[in-house]
Amino acid sequence: MNWLSTRRHFALMVAPALIIYSVYMIYPILYSLYYSFSDYDGVTATDFTGLDNYRQMAQDDAFWTSLRNTGIILGIALFLLIPLGFLLAVLLSGRVRGSGVLRALVFAPAVIAPILVGLIWIFILDPEIGLVNAFLLAIGVPAHPQWIGGPTLSPYSIGLVYLWQQIGFVLTIFYAGLRMLPRDVMEAASLDGAGRRQKLRYIQIPMLRETFGIVTALVVTGVFKVFELVYALTGGGPVHLSEVMVSYMYHITFTTQQYGYGMALAVVVFVVGALASAATFLGNRRKEEAS
Repeated sequence: MNWLSTRRHFALMVAPALIIYSVYMIYPILYSLYYSFSDYDGVTATDFTGLDNYRQMAQDDAFWTSLRNTGIILGIALFLLIPLGFLLAVLLSGRVRGSGVLRALVFAPAVIAPILVGLIWIFILDPEIGLVNAFLLAIGVPAHPQWIGGPTLSPYSIGLVYLWQQIGFVLTIFYAGLRMLPRDVMEAASLDGAGRRQKLRYIQIPMLRETFGIVTALVVTGVFKVFELVYALTGGGPVHLSEVMVSYMYHITFTTQQYGYGMALAVVVFVVGALASAATFLGNRRKEEAS
C-alpha cells in the first residue's frame, strides 16, 4: 500500500509538467509530422501526398545550402567558441585586476536580444556603411568584401557574430566549473612544482570533462535554433545563399505559405538537431567511460 501511495503521489506531482510538455512539445511535433505528408496550404482541403515533400526537399538546392550554412556555423561554434570561451575563463579566473568588470563586459552580449545583436553588427559588417570596410578603406585597402549579403562570406560572418554573442555564456559556465575545482588539488600540484600550463593540461581540463560535455551539448542545440541573427543580418539573401535551416523553414512556411513543405523542413530540422545532440551525449558518455 505504501508503494501504491508513493507511485500515486509521484504521478500527481509529475502530471502538470507532463501535460504542459505534451501540449507544447509532443503535440506540435506530431502535428508537424502529420502535415509534412500533405500539401496543406492553410486554406484549402488537405490532401495526403506521401513523401512528395521530402522528395522535393532532396532536389531543393536552397535546402542543401541552408544545411551547409548551419554546418559552417556549427563548426565555428565547436572549434572556436568553446576553446576561446574556456581560455577566457582560465585567464579571468586568475589574479587579473578588474576581472569582474571584464567578465560582465564579455557576458553582456548574451543578454541582448539576438535581433538587436544583428542590427548592431549590420553597422559593422555592411559592405557599404559598415565600420570594417570603412577601416579597410582608410588604411588603403581598395577591396570591399561582402561580409554579409554576399554569396560566400555571409555564413562565416553569421557564425562569428554568434560566437561574439554566446562567448560570455560559455565563459560563465567554464568559470563556474574552474571555481568549483578542489583548491587542495591545485595547491598540491603547485607544491609539486607544476606550472600553470601543466596544471591546465593535466588537472583542470581532465576534471572539467563533464563541463565540456554540457557546454558542447548546449552549443550544438543552440546552433540549430539560430534564426534572428540571420533574419537581421541578411534576411537569408541573396537568393537564399545565407539561409540556415530554421530561417529557410520559416521562409517556406510563413512567406511562401507552403505549410506542408514547411512542416517537412521542420521535421528534418528536428531530426538533424536531435541526432547531433544524441551524438554529442554519446560521445561525452564514451569519454567518461574510457576515463
